[in-house]
Amino acid sequence: MMPMRRRTFLAFLAALPFLKGGAKAQSNRLTRLFGPPLRSPIRRIFVAGPPSAVMAYVLTPERMLGWPTQLSAPAREFVLPVVRDLPVFGRLVGSSATVSVETLLSLKPDLILDVGTVDATYLSSAERISQQTGIPYALVDGRLTESVQQLLELGELLGVQERAQRLAAYARASLAEAARFRAGGRRPRVYLARTATGLETGLEGSINVEVIEVAGGANVAAAAGRGGLTRVSFEQLLSWQPDIILTQDAQFFQLTQTDPLWGRLRAVQNKQVYLLPSLPFGWLDGPPGVNRLIGLRWLVRRLNAGAEPIDWRAETRLFYRLFYGQEPSAAQLEVILKTL
Repeated sequence: MMPMRRRTFLAFLAALPFLKGGAKAQSNRLTRLFGPPLRSPIRRIFVAGPPSAVMAYVLTPERMLGWPTQLSAPAREFVLPVVRDLPVFGRLVGSSATVSVETLLSLKPDLILDVGTVDATYLSSAERISQQTGIPYALVDGRLTESVQQLLELGELLGVQERAQRLAAYARASLAEAARFRAGGRRPRVYLARTATGLETGLEGSINVEVIEVAGGANVAAAAGRGGLTRVSFEQLLSWQPDIILTQDAQFFQLTQTDPLWGRLRAVQNKQVYLLPSLPFGWLDGPPGVNRLIGLRWLVRRLNAGAEPIDWRAETRLFYRLFYGQEPSAAQLEVILKTL
């Protein structure tokens, strides 16, 4: 199996202005539009949740009306000044939704953007909200494997095709690399630990842990069934005995290093617990958006001994400049990469 050399990967990115292609035919589009026809230009975008916020930010940050959740003080330093002080409106859909129809109407957005899970519940919510407000609503399938098409379709919708093509090229190369390694060989057993306890994770099919499968690993929590996020017991983890434990929670990572209970897991004994970066957005989750593409490149190398090593300082500078619009300083790089 031939890994993609870094020189080849960078050459591929260098050819970005010449990349052709857009969204697939209408019948295969990931974007479902509800409500009245869109009017150009789209200048004001309301984001329905965290994955939507990341997508709007990487494509057209100056059009965002606000954030669905509060950015932490450290995260603010990694995003462009134009969005650092935007208001927080909350989430529009789901069990933790807090945004009212009145708030939406008062903001006068040209578009509601919702990227993530597409099922009967979210389709119904999108249709209902667009009917109640008269505001166009775009619901986009947010699966990691569809990152290329997400970017191209929304680039076309928002009139930022050239930028979308640059981002889509990075996504295409990263996903193609992962697919080559996923095609064969042993699949290491992986547990993605969420929260300070480490006992929240995603079941089989959960968008929050799909990076494991895409990178070529096996999600041990799939043994508990299909679904979304769930809580598991330590006894279940003992029976699963993952080869690798991944987390973005520093408190939980420290727990695995000091608590004898967690020392009963082979992954802890073998020093196979990894704390991944989360600034300004998570490398593996938090949210489950296109921010995961750099984490995918890291995880492919952790799970596959044959993958070519990467200079993570150079790769991080490249990804952050390309997707987040600014290159991290030397001090910021130390913060991001200190646990890798």
